[in-house]
Amino acid sequence: MKLQVRQILTICEGGLISGDENQIIKSYSKDTRTLKKGDCYVGIKGESFDGNKFWKEALEKGASACIVDSFEGKLDDNSEDTIILVKDTVKALQDLATYVRENLNIPVIAVTGSVGKTSTKDMIAAVLEEKYKVLKSPGNLNGQIGLPLNILSYQDEEVMVLEMGMNDFGQIKKLSLIAKPTIGVITNIGTAHIGILGSRENILQAKLEILEGMNENSSLVINADNDLLSSASLKNHPIIRCSIEKQADFQAEKIEVAKEKTQFEVFYKNEKTKIELPLMGEIFVSNALLAIAVGSLLNISMPQIKHGLESLNTKQNHMKFLSLKNHITLIDDTYNSNFEAIESALKTLLKYPGKRHIAVLGDILEMEEFSEEIHRKIGSLQEILELDALFLQGNASKYILESALENQMNSHKIFYFESQETLIEELKKMMQEGDVILLKASNGMHFERITKALQEN
Repeated sequence: MKLQVRQILTICEGGLISGDENQIIKSYSKDTRTLKKGDCYVGIKGESFDGNKFWKEALEKGASACIVDSFEGKLDDNSEDTIILVKDTVKALQDLATYVRENLNIPVIAVTGSVGKTSTKDMIAAVLEEKYKVLKSPGNLNGQIGLPLNILSYQDEEVMVLEMGMNDFGQIKKLSLIAKPTIGVITNIGTAHIGILGSRENILQAKLEILEGMNENSSLVINADNDLLSSASLKNHPIIRCSIEKQADFQAEKIEVAKEKTQFEVFYKNEKTKIELPLMGEIFVSNALLAIAVGSLLNISMPQIKHGLESLNTKQNHMKFLSLKNHITLIDDTYNSNFEAIESALKTLLKYPGKRHIAVLGDILEMEEFSEEIHRKIGSLQEILELDALFLQGNASKYILESALENQMNSHKIFYFESQETLIEELKKMMQEGDVILLKASNGMHFERITKALQEN
């Protein structure tokens, strides 16, 4: 949406340091490294650097204007560059996005949840692209800055699919009031951010903030297999339930997981449709059901839905299947971690064809006082006991070790390491032809180093 500088000044309650009030702004960027010619640069002060200081570099790279909340330096006397000064650039972005959204009469689908937000968003977009021109959040840009930038990238799309992330109360509410979703989607309620929010019940309340910007009678699509979501009852919003375990509005049956694909039948309005996802894992069936429900709400036919899901671009999938020498498969799922993601990854590992199934797990970080409980819960999973070997590293992973042994896992199959270097050495020694190895830990554990070491090997 094109805005004049004078409109931006009004929306953001800003002042014009220099430039032309009639200038047209079409696009926005907060990063001089990826800024395109003509973008309006928005300087944001972060923890480690101050983006306000890069206004001159942005202009040199072709920025059409700059929005800053502090201004250092000096413009040339004859400069015609446009510099807008606001109180808070993050709030300015949010105010601009709110204005743009309020002036659009298109469906907006918002996706949140503890696990599976990005894959669900991508599936919904793939389904809707069968009929509409779709604007979707790139990657996992789903926060207080990323979501407004997504909305501000609007050109002429017919529908938006936005991802919403949070780590505390009030954050989803703020995003929902900006985006004003016409359909809300919640993938599940897990344990991510439980160290901050204190309980899964609190996490549910934080996720339900997605309703704050939605009109009455707008639909909420949920994964009814999640214990907390299945019991949710809302007065002013119809709930569309999706399930692989029980009777629901959209139900999956006859699930078959094979190498890097998953087949299932979706049962909807007394009709069954067979779908083959180019992704491996039962968790993706749950996500696909949510996408099917959204597609149906927006009048996408079942043949179109099937085509969209089966043609899904899987490059953005966080779980990567890498081939090593001697027909060894490495499942790199080191993007991030929580209890539900580990459980799902272990199920995928065990269903992947191979001679031995080995899991290499590290700590889930930011669990605070819940860390011991969550890691012990991992050690008690049935999937842990079915592994051929379990490698562990990290302070909290000691609880996985203790719990697994208490639950009768063979002590000869479980290995704990103080250092990542020693783990890598011992894993290399143990690896055999045909092994399937899963790597899973929080980002801060830097398990990507293990991936690199095994690939170099």
